[in-house]
Amino acid sequence: MAENGRVALVTGGGRGLGWGIARAFGLAGWKVCVTDINRDELKACATDLTRDGSDFGAVPSDVADRVACAELIGRICEEWGRLDAVVHNAIYMPLITFDDTTPEEWDRQLEVGLGGMFNLTHAVWGAMKAQGGGHIIGVASGSSFRGFKEEIAYCTIKHGVEGFVKALSLEAAGYNIALNTIGPGAPIKPTRMTRAELEALTEEETAEWADPLELGRAFVWLASQPPARINGYRLDAGPIIATLDREGEHFDFAPEKVTTYPDDFFARQEWYASYPD
Repeated sequence: MAENGRVALVTGGGRGLGWGIARAFGLAGWKVCVTDINRDELKACATDLTRDGSDFGAVPSDVADRVACAELIGRICEEWGRLDAVVHNAIYMPLITFDDTTPEEWDRQLEVGLGGMFNLTHAVWGAMKAQGGGHIIGVASGSSFRGFKEEIAYCTIKHGVEGFVKALSLEAAGYNIALNTIGPGAPIKPTRMTRAELEALTEEETAEWADPLELGRAFVWLASQPPARINGYRLDAGPIIATLDREGEHFDFAPEKVTTYPDDFFARQEWYASYPD
């Protein structure tokens, strides 16, 4: 595994999709910093990264804490000299009805899911401008477009992240910074399920779930593209991985090869092309 000099930060990497994304970056030769608020799960991820032979750091951190985000970004840039990709995967997602959603519960969910996206972007903005560009990637889901019962805050967060990406990508383009989201594009482990709960299941019970490490390859692919190539879009890991396996890394680009929502991709493409400079 050859180092490529690039650096990635993956939040919420203690388990599930974030764990797979962090490992995929490490296995691709990136230096990777992984964070989580669950120290036990973060430690388990660090064990896997060590086994992979990755160059990494594992830091307990809360994306809802703006000061902590700024300190984290500063620490990464001081130690490794740059930060090329930030993947905001951290989420807090209890499945509760609106009747059970207290103001405190609402605030905490939004502070992690949507506030974390702002906090990380705000913290890394100056560093990415100074180094000449980078990638900021959020995690999308079906809740980015649709509504579901018991997901009032979660759907609000995912819709909000898409709005954040759509708007800021217009300003970021001038600094060679790309903002996008990637959804799993395949069935995955339920977000709320802990690592311990997952390990207690049988192979038969998890057979239909995609491997997070495989899906992580899509995030590495996007972060390896020139930022100006794809900026302001929602993509999906499943179709990207299928395309990479079928056509290789330098495939002829088409929206249907990178997202399960090509109509949305075309609509954004048309809007960006018509937007006044």
